[in-house]
Amino acid sequence: MGSSDASGGPISVSPPSFVIAGAGGNASLTPRWDRVDSRRLIALARSIYFQHLSESTHSLEPYGVVVNIHLTEGRVVLNAPTLLPDEQFISAELISRRLRRPRNPKERLRGQGS
Repeated sequence: MGSSDASGGPISVSPPSFVIAGAGGNASLTPRWDRVDSRRLIALARSIYFQHLSESTHSLEPYGVVVNIHLTEGRVVLNAPTLLPDEQFISAELISRRLRRPRNPKERLRGQGS
């Protein structure tokens, strides 16, 4: 039993005694492209993302993938993550946008009305 159960009163909510910078927010969800191999990072994120989609029974749409930049591992997240120093976040939007982008430069020109 908690203290409110014993007293019968409501649980009071007080502000935290300290704040961790960046915790609980999306302070740096954009990858630092100057510090990573973007091709490798996005390929790894795509692999993790599509493996999750093929194996998952959840109906929730993933928010993106958190990848450890020094290891070949990561995890799918369903909401904004708090990142560790060696982690980068790749949004589901970025992963899917790169899939739709044409590889052939001539196809890009046709799409621009030329």
